[in-house]
Amino acid sequence: MTDHSEIAQAVAAGRYIMICGPTAAGKSAAALALAEQVGGTVINADSMQVYSDLRVVTARPGPDDEARAPHRLYGIVDGGERASVASWLDLAAEAVDEARNAGSLPIIVGGTGMYLQAARDGIAPIPEVPAEIHQACLDELAARGGAAFREELSKLDEETASRLFDGDSQRLVRAMGVVRATGRPISAWQSDPHQGALAGEAVAISVMPPRADTYARIDRRFAQMMEEGAVEEVEALAERGLDPSLPVMKAIGVREILAMQAGEISRGRAIELASRDSRHYAKRQMTWIRNNYRAQISIDEKFSTRFVKEIFSILLK
Repeated sequence: MTDHSEIAQAVAAGRYIMICGPTAAGKSAAALALAEQVGGTVINADSMQVYSDLRVVTARPGPDDEARAPHRLYGIVDGGERASVASWLDLAAEAVDEARNAGSLPIIVGGTGMYLQAARDGIAPIPEVPAEIHQACLDELAARGGAAFREELSKLDEETASRLFDGDSQRLVRAMGVVRATGRPISAWQSDPHQGALAGEAVAISVMPPRADTYARIDRRFAQMMEEGAVEEVEALAERGLDPSLPVMKAIGVREILAMQAGEISRGRAIELASRDSRHYAKRQMTWIRNNYRAQISIDEKFSTRFVKEIFSILLK
């Protein structure tokens, strides 16, 4: 473990660690290894791992990992609810304060760019969209399809529509809901001064193995998930009869497993499709990290103690 006085110095200075990487890159393992080295608290910044229903499918840390170091914000939201960046940011601020009060170094880890960006830069003060407007947008998207819906959005918010793709249903609906509820495009709201950034300064770390290695891990991981309870987990979720538009119902693997259980595709095909979607998602994450994350340290190999020294050389400046 790193010298306790150095840890106390970093905590007192309001510093925290932020670890970002694509799915299956090994960022959770790196966060856990670092937490064990420095007496840190691992704080989740993955938008799917906040949901309680899908531990296996979303690759949440298991009980053994959680016993090795404190973990926060994992499995805290019921699948029948919609987590948001704003709600996560409030919870993250509380978790960071709790860690610091316990003398523990906060280590935020995840691959959800919006969460990480909000932690470091805050969020725009966008008003909540009334439920009836949100539902109307969902219904319209389902009826018209993504391409037509995005074209309609472009008439009201050309800037946002131009940077979204037809299949990005969550963001399309969010953008349409905001402009219809407020009369102002979400892109205009986002240009306002941001609020709520986490107190203190982050040391930003990216975990970015070679792409081929990440893709190989993805292909192995979903097949392993199927052996470790993913099917039973999705079946239990389906029995709840939740709205299919909820984020938890769109987690990678849910649709494929449901199709397999319905006899529409084989087990092998379900694994193939879910792995393909995970690779596509990882590619988008890699692009976001390269263009937006501003990492101070990039890890492209297995986490080791030498990275602890490098991290603390920045942490204690």
